[in-house]
Amino acid sequence: MSSAAVPASKEQDRADRPLHVAIIMDGNGRWAAARGLPRAEGHRRGVEALRRVVRASRELGVLYLTIFSFSSENWSRPASEIGDLFGLLKRFIRNDLATLHRDGVRVRIIGERVGLEPDICALLNEAEELTRDNTRLNLVVAFNYGSRQEIARAAQRLAREVAQGSRDPSSIDADTLGRSLDAPDIPDPDLIIRTSGEQRLSNFLMWQAAYSEFVFVPMHWPDFDKAALESAIAEYARRERRFGGLVAKTAS
Repeated sequence: MSSAAVPASKEQDRADRPLHVAIIMDGNGRWAAARGLPRAEGHRRGVEALRRVVRASRELGVLYLTIFSFSSENWSRPASEIGDLFGLLKRFIRNDLATLHRDGVRVRIIGERVGLEPDICALLNEAEELTRDNTRLNLVVAFNYGSRQEIARAAQRLAREVAQGSRDPSSIDADTLGRSLDAPDIPDPDLIIRTSGEQRLSNFLMWQAAYSEFVFVPMHWPDFDKAALESAIAEYARRERRFGGLVAKTAS
């Protein structure tokens, strides 16, 4: 659509609104510890926060919401905590999938599924299949996910093609590798939010985050809500995204 067909105010409004928001949901354990509660309660309250943010994302016109739900490094946590996290995932899908589907949310999963328990894989597949045709919001769940591992898988795919003789090594560039990632059709995140005050990516979407804007929020994830999301989006709107170039100056 040409710029002449869209009022300038509407173009600015679209530019100020991120198409894709990614969130590192951090601080469940610290939230619980500060209240003398078990870590499992922090994770349970984190699921409630996720429900609020999915609903808020739809209301605010976000089209892609990616959440870091379980890192490939999280396997080093105590077995009891991993069991709690997986139990919450199962309950979230079983209890919320019908609502997500009704509300037009498409569920996508990125990450490694090899080695997961069959019942977990079945739930992930069910969520993706049921919601495949929904278009109001794409909820991308990074589960058993690590960005370095994702990039390594992409390199392996391309290496196999070279070994099979179906690809010339000289044809591999940044775009080629990007198309070999877990979900190449999903646009890169415009805005990445991390809660709990930590300021690092922790192996999350490192390739896709090359030109993302970052907002680090001091509150722990269980306290995150629509107002916090709106505040992060407002901060995003104040940024000048240059993508390595310069912002054109208008004549005074």
